[in-house]
Amino acid sequence: QVQLVESGGGLVQAGGSLRLSCAGSGRTFSGYVRGWFRQAPGKEREFVAAISWSGSSTYYGDSVKGRFTISRDNAKNTVYLQMNLLKPEDTAVYYCVAGAAHYDGSYYTDPSIYGYWGQGTQVTVSS
Repeated sequence: QVQLVESGGGLVQAGGSLRLSCAGSGRTFSGYVRGWFRQAPGKEREFVAAISWSGSSTYYGDSVKGRFTISRDNAKNTVYLQMNLLKPEDTAVYYCVAGAAHYDGSYYTDPSIYGYWGQGTQVTVSS
């Protein structure tokens, strides 16, 4: 069974940090684009970050640029999201995704290119 499993979510005060992890199982995702989306209650799903299969290119949503960092370890089949300077508006369920690598970076914000989604992990930032 192919799965993406997120971990590392939780409750943190504004200004704090969290590190999310997403481990893949059932197949290797080393040749895939990996990324993160989030969805807050009553809001649309939002692109957070993506990283190319090699890790050489990264992309971020405007609301998280300069605060979040995406990275990957292909040997561990895992992608990470380091979140610093967290704000209450970062509160959401964060979803890990994996998509075919033949798309170029201009498509990475489009959720439809990602064929694999995790179950989500809750991040809550208190003010």
